[in-house]
Amino acid sequence: MARSSDTETERLARCAVVFEAADPPRASSMVFWSEHPSDLPDGAGRAGELEVVVPEQAGVRRRTVPARRLLVAEALPLLSRARSDPAAHPAVALWGAATLVALGLVARGRLVPGLSTGDLDAWRVGPLDPADIERVRALAAAMPAQARAVPVDDTAPIELPDAEALIRGFLDAVADGMPRTAAAARLGGGTLFADLRSQRVPRLRMWADEIAAGLDSAVRISLRVDVPDGDFTHGAFRAVVQVHSAADPTLMTDAGDLWRGHRGFGPRARIDTVVAVRRAARVWPLLDRLLQGAIPDQVLLTDDDVVELLSAVGPQLAAAGVDVHWPKGLTRALTAKAVLGQREPPPSDVPAFFSGDSLLSFNWQLALGGDPLTEEEMDRLAEAHRPIVRLRDQWLLLDPEVARKARSRALRPVRPIEALSAALTGSAYVEGARVDVGQTPWLDALRERIHDPDSGTEPAAQPAALVATLRDYQLRGLRWLDRMTSLGLGACLADDMGLGKTITLIALHLHRCAGTAPRKPTLVVCPASLLGNWEREIRRFAPTQPVRRFHGTARTLAGVADGFVLTTYGTMRLDADRLAQVGWGLAVADEAQHVKNSTSSTARALRRIRADSRVALTGTPVENNLSELWAILDWTTPGLLGSLRSFRGRWAKPIESGADEGATAERLAALVRPFLLRRKKSDPGIAPELPPKTETDQPVELTREQAALYEAAVREAMTEISGSAGITRRGLVVKLLTALKQICNHPAHYLKESEPLLRGRSGKLELLDELLDTIVSEDGAVLVFTQYVVMARLIERHLADRGIATQLLHGGTPVARRDELVRSFQDGAARVFLLSLKAAGTGLNLTRADHVIHYDRWWNPAVEDQATDRAYRIGQTRPVQVHRLIAEGTIEDRIATMLEAKKQLAESVLTSGPAALTELTDRELADLVTLRPPR
Repeated sequence: MARSSDTETERLARCAVVFEAADPPRASSMVFWSEHPSDLPDGAGRAGELEVVVPEQAGVRRRTVPARRLLVAEALPLLSRARSDPAAHPAVALWGAATLVALGLVARGRLVPGLSTGDLDAWRVGPLDPADIERVRALAAAMPAQARAVPVDDTAPIELPDAEALIRGFLDAVADGMPRTAAAARLGGGTLFADLRSQRVPRLRMWADEIAAGLDSAVRISLRVDVPDGDFTHGAFRAVVQVHSAADPTLMTDAGDLWRGHRGFGPRARIDTVVAVRRAARVWPLLDRLLQGAIPDQVLLTDDDVVELLSAVGPQLAAAGVDVHWPKGLTRALTAKAVLGQREPPPSDVPAFFSGDSLLSFNWQLALGGDPLTEEEMDRLAEAHRPIVRLRDQWLLLDPEVARKARSRALRPVRPIEALSAALTGSAYVEGARVDVGQTPWLDALRERIHDPDSGTEPAAQPAALVATLRDYQLRGLRWLDRMTSLGLGACLADDMGLGKTITLIALHLHRCAGTAPRKPTLVVCPASLLGNWEREIRRFAPTQPVRRFHGTARTLAGVADGFVLTTYGTMRLDADRLAQVGWGLAVADEAQHVKNSTSSTARALRRIRADSRVALTGTPVENNLSELWAILDWTTPGLLGSLRSFRGRWAKPIESGADEGATAERLAALVRPFLLRRKKSDPGIAPELPPKTETDQPVELTREQAALYEAAVREAMTEISGSAGITRRGLVVKLLTALKQICNHPAHYLKESEPLLRGRSGKLELLDELLDTIVSEDGAVLVFTQYVVMARLIERHLADRGIATQLLHGGTPVARRDELVRSFQDGAARVFLLSLKAAGTGLNLTRADHVIHYDRWWNPAVEDQATDRAYRIGQTRPVQVHRLIAEGTIEDRIATMLEAKKQLAESVLTSGPAALTELTDRELADLVTLRPPR
């Protein structure tokens, strides 16, 4: 019995169902029925009754039951879903399986036009190949009684309709409706067979009967190619018509024997054979000769006819259901593969090989039974004048395309990276078609060396100069980067945020410096908001390495010989030619999604900068489409994925359209996998190694407007403070500190603007955008804390303009609303939760968040820790990333330095909050608040 909570569709799926034919076929219905009226939903289909046969103790009896009728087209979605529903009625499951077969036939174009019994235009399925017929018969054999329970007339004993006829009627009903769309009439040039409205066209009856004769034929034909007396040297070919029984696959005879009275075939067999030959002649006009005699038994073939049959005609006949059988004495075991660099010795200098202008030979290699032919044997094939040739003591049937490849063996030479691409995928494109590529030992050895990015088998150990201990997965990343760059290949490290891409790259630079090759500098191109972070990380983890910023008006490259040079994408775009003059060992693009648009001026400028190896760092190698992946990998390893146009045609379009069944995606994965290392926090062996909480200071530069406001505020306030004392002085100091923090947040915050322009005025806001883009793309959630409700509202407005949903909680939020906000965030209503530090720093459980951002710096780290603990607490299942935004060169920067390097001063000053700072002397205060240039 149906449950009250079931949907109407689910309730129907638990009832029995039969097929009810109509004229035209598309008007047929699926009739759902049950002996229990309550099983049928009131709102589904058209209500009615149905006479069915139901079992009883002594046998079966007729009974009229309630029913619901749906047109076949209306029932298809239900049947398609129900076929895999274990709760579905067996009859529904059977018709669901038939639905799958019907849709498959339509998708394959197995449709023919004709007339219904009432002379109405109608489509039907056909022609069916033997496999299709077998599927129809299997469905018929599996049909439960409830799926055909409508009795045949008033027969006694009671009979049920033929199951196979019902299946064929259902297939025709699906076929008749599918081609009829709003666009069909326009494309077909008329409404016949296109319009949903039926059209009576008795004038087409003869034409329809001819089509039906071929479609419903009890026979099918094939062609057997013979050579009289087996004389392959001089004998002429002939094509003999063979007739096969559609009902009995084991029954077959020559057409000549059929005309002489072969038993086992029905009375229509000769007519059906003639119709089948006429249909085959439409594909290959030469077969018209068969129809000119009394018996369509055989036709002589010239060598040119055989060549034609071997090339295009053979597959066309097969598609029309006419197989071609060749003499057993002839073999078609010749195959052709393209081979790369087979005659060249392996390169002694692999990096120079990939970075130079070398070319590899690319040739066709023919094989017989998998054994490659010699040059002399291929010459014999190339010189053959007949479609058969004697080779290795056997007669070969020579496909014209194979012969062409034997004559024109040399293909366009390829670049080394194209050869590696072919070795990784096992295929290449020749004249627009994908062909298999044969094995080349040294290329295969190189492929095996790089095929698993995460294997970590190289001996590279943690550099001695690295002031840190790499985790196991970071060390594997270092080994992979060393492997790829030592081969002169590029790489994309696409680890999740917080897994240590920066320290891994620093370790790679140090490892390269410790080698025997001459030292070269590393160029890092990154967003402006990350310049400070890169410099701090390098000074912290690689203090022996020189580091400079190529940024600002006084930027220079004079004397660059080793170490790190840091620049922004904007500066790089302006000074690409100057940067291109330096001999870089490594070029690094951090947050490489900034150049995912390969046609942008930034991406084009980056490509002009040459380096021994290129490394892209990004947590989001693909955000919208595969062309973004192409842009990144074509920069790291130019030519790997071909041109953008060819990449879209060969890879992106088939995969993104959904038409690909997986093979294209698998080949692309095989090609890309060695060059892209992607690891997530959830990967086995990585998350357990992460600390429960990772804290990072994120330095940012002030904008020009912020810097001007900051210096003016310091200048004016210090003038007042120097002439004051006592409580007045303390108040002025607190006022100054507050003003400076507001300026660091955003000029609009300090200036109290009512309708402010927010974009482009704050380094912190730009960095916040960078962090949120990455967090959101990684399906993360974040808490953003600020001391100031005004700043929280500015951020809320800014993110709303960007289309990012947020929630805001502050001290004025009522308790009930506060609880509602917490619940909705935990339930996934928004990814970004803006919180006032004091109001939300304690007492909340927000474990959905795996990131915490402190937008402005609090004087007491304990208060910050309490706020962080809203996410980092019992119930949190993911590592928590804590980001503190710090304006470089400002009071925030100095406080961060105290926390990191001067622990005693931090305890005595910072834990007491701004009150302790009011007791500093004027000189100490000036030293604390004066704006300094970035280091």
